[in-house]
Amino acid sequence: MLEKLLDIYSDEIPAFLFEVADSPQMQRLRGIGMNCGCEYTSFELFSHLEPYSRFTHSMGVGAIVWNFTHDPAQAIAGLLHDVASPAFAHVIDFMKGDYLVQESTEERTCGIIASSAQICEVLAMLGITVGQVSDYHIYPVADNDTPRLSADRLEYTMGNILNYRLGTLKDVERYYRDLEVALNDEGREELCFRSEETAGEFAMKALECGKVYVCDADRYSMQYLSEIVRSAMARRLFDESLLYTTEKQVIAALNSDREGKAGWDCFCRLRSVREAADGAEGNGTYPVRKISAKKRYIDPYVAGKGRVSELNRIFREEVEAFLTYSFDYYLEGRNTENI
Repeated sequence: MLEKLLDIYSDEIPAFLFEVADSPQMQRLRGIGMNCGCEYTSFELFSHLEPYSRFTHSMGVGAIVWNFTHDPAQAIAGLLHDVASPAFAHVIDFMKGDYLVQESTEERTCGIIASSAQICEVLAMLGITVGQVSDYHIYPVADNDTPRLSADRLEYTMGNILNYRLGTLKDVERYYRDLEVALNDEGREELCFRSEETAGEFAMKALECGKVYVCDADRYSMQYLSEIVRSAMARRLFDESLLYTTEKQVIAALNSDREGKAGWDCFCRLRSVREAADGAEGNGTYPVRKISAKKRYIDPYVAGKGRVSELNRIFREEVEAFLTYSFDYYLEGRNTENI
């Protein structure tokens, strides 16, 4: 079903986007998931998820940007925005202590693009420089500051509305058809809704996705996996370069020694979490951790009217409640053996 989103995003995707997407650097993203390793666990929340790769997401972002701008540089920047994503994606931000900002994994983007003969050939053909496509943050339709709506935020929200079963393909198509590029409350271009009602419905669905991103299961899974990867690297089982291959290759490396295999097996059997006392030692399998996280939500702009939070009291109150979520408590993982 997720692959069908591409047909919604653009009636005609230009050949140059497919040529860039066909590069080895982009094809690698087929082996990097959007759910940051959670899909490998045994949590019921994640067990039904359809495979959703960084490649699928990136193609969607490129198609969305092209649909609304028809600017090759902006569309390619959107397509390439995740080209530097490591295995398990934001898990590595947790490993590097960047879990509240989650931008540490973007550091390699320019170098990866510049090192690709295939990507550079397409850029040269179009008269575009590496600098024009290596930082999608400079294009407000592709990316902007949270909680505004951008192509990146829109695509993964659409994908997760489907994957978390919060809506149907018809729902996300209806949201998408209501969008246009207009000037927002700051006089800058943004993807804006025409209908206040549609914007409010989409915003509430996006908020439900945001609650999944910071739920106990998600936070604990990412933190626990980051510790497994860090431990493997400390033992010199592999170095950071392996993280820029695929998840399948990293998993194979973890399974190549006894400690790594034991850690990965425990991660895959992880199926629930519960609150634990401060200073608790854990159940012998899973550690006790206090874990914070980045709170994500979208407050779309309705063209000529204002932000949904200004127009919709219920949404405003829901966001205010979400932003007060406290992560000041300890969590302990569980599986069938220690429940």
